Amino acid sequence: MPHIALFAGSFDPYTIGHHSLVERALQMFDRIVIAIGCNSEKGSCATVEERVATIAAYYKDNERVEVRAYNGLTMDFAREVGADVLLRGVRNIKDFEYERELADVNKQLGGIDTVLLVSEPGYSSVSSSVVRELMRYGKDVSKLLP
Repeated sequence: MPHIALFAGSFDPYTIGHHSLVERALQMFDRIVIAIGCNSEKGSCATVEERVATIAAYYKDNERVEVRAYNGLTMDFAREVGADVLLRGVRNIKDFEYERELADVNKQLGGIDTVLLVSEPGYSSVSSSVVRELMRYGKDVSKLLP
């Protein structure tokens, strides 16, 4: 039975470091599903469709990576795609503490394990929200993008 890992929610084409996390995850799992959540409350420079297309284009030559949009609960989507593990990227200690608590909740409520992948040191302090904020004010963020 193949092991499928779901990278859900926080994955964003404007977050540097995620590509290295996916590469590491591919060393551990047979298949990765990158799920782009539909959250209308969060402001974003790109629509869900644009985000899916951007990420899918990056992984177009890797048949082990699938990129999909989803709306609803991560646990429901994990069951839909057959994922047996959730993946979460951690950039700093604050992220780690939050994600560890969330992992406990996911295990208790959904019975699914979470693997926390720590970003490389060069990516530790730049998050997608910071990049989006800089873009909103017309700043050049090309040096921050992968």
